[in-house]
Amino acid sequence: MSWTSPTNLRQQMEKHWQRGDILRARLDSESPFPLSLRLRKPAARDLTERFAEVADWVRVLREDSRDKKGFGYTVHWRQRRHRVQGANDLPDAISVETEDDALRWLGRQADAERFSQLAEDTLHRFPTLHVWLSKHPLRLLEHATIWPRTLAVLAWFRDHPRPGLYLRELEIPGVHSKFIESHRGLLAELLDQVMPADAIDARAIGARGFNRRYGLRDKPLRVRFRLLDECLAIQGLTDLTVPVAEFARLELPVETVFITENEINGLAFPNHPQSLVIFGLGYGVETLADVSWLAKRHLYYWGDIDTHGFAILHRLRHYLPEARSLLMDRATLEAHRELWGEEDDSKRFTGELPNLDDSEQDLYRALRDDWLAPRLRLEQEHITPGWLRQTLCHLAPCFPEEIPSQTIKNQK
Repeated sequence: MSWTSPTNLRQQMEKHWQRGDILRARLDSESPFPLSLRLRKPAARDLTERFAEVADWVRVLREDSRDKKGFGYTVHWRQRRHRVQGANDLPDAISVETEDDALRWLGRQADAERFSQLAEDTLHRFPTLHVWLSKHPLRLLEHATIWPRTLAVLAWFRDHPRPGLYLRELEIPGVHSKFIESHRGLLAELLDQVMPADAIDARAIGARGFNRRYGLRDKPLRVRFRLLDECLAIQGLTDLTVPVAEFARLELPVETVFITENEINGLAFPNHPQSLVIFGLGYGVETLADVSWLAKRHLYYWGDIDTHGFAILHRLRHYLPEARSLLMDRATLEAHRELWGEEDDSKRFTGELPNLDDSEQDLYRALRDDWLAPRLRLEQEHITPGWLRQTLCHLAPCFPEEIPSQTIKNQK
């Protein structure tokens, strides 16, 4: 039987609740009541062929209606005459007349009252949140238990715009820093409504951009590097990790800078005159964007020969367009054929990389489109030390003791 049942009607009413229609009306004073619900009812032939079923349907609808229970839906009746069954009052339409009928039927009276209390307190303190509350009434209820702390955070930022402090330094009564870290998404939505435009850095987005967006200090980004020439050691130190801002001021007296993703490759990188190697950045190569002195050095990036290796090279060139690739060529790939591996197919990069040169583009597309082998990759740590040393000697003079006795054939 496809006729509307009391369960169907309640499901329809629940959808209105889930869309926030009932709570939204409490804010906007635009009541949706009386509210009509859809009614699928028997056809004329059903009165002849299924009269007993129709009678049961009518009885069930009546027993569950407002007339019997004192709340819920109202049945609007219409008399229908039938040549066999005579005159019968049958349901013609269904409505929910008042908000109270709907809330009692759904068992949401306490939720609605809670919403009104929270909304009233919120709008008293932050009138600009009216639009957000009207758009997301159920989210207010979802966060009811944390709402007082949420408002405390909003009030603190409103009174201390762009404070220039670390998150752990904020002194908000009843609120610890982990609360803010755990609810950055919600807080960002609300702060965007509460804070003046000049207190928001609109360029910073997402959870990672929360601190910069609202003027908090970020944990300093760090760069790890090794000086490959002992003559350049700093107080005897050659392996250092420093904040990016300090690295940018350091302007070391080097001629060549290598960047490699893999940590072990950075640690094992051979000594090289007037050079250093930066390692462990991965896709975070943009942290070097403000290190202006790098643009004045010979700069090389050494990554995996796979789709992501070339994607990182592309990203680096966005900030340092003169960077060249190292050991990311067809000769290196062919020389290490026995060490070829496979990329995870679900994580491969497949977009366009316009910052690559012609030979890099050819190899990237061959990898992306499986021209050489399915999901082919050669990880940088699989490249032999001898091949690396020989390549470095082609770039600039090596230390005498590091010149290999044999050359590597077919290398560009």
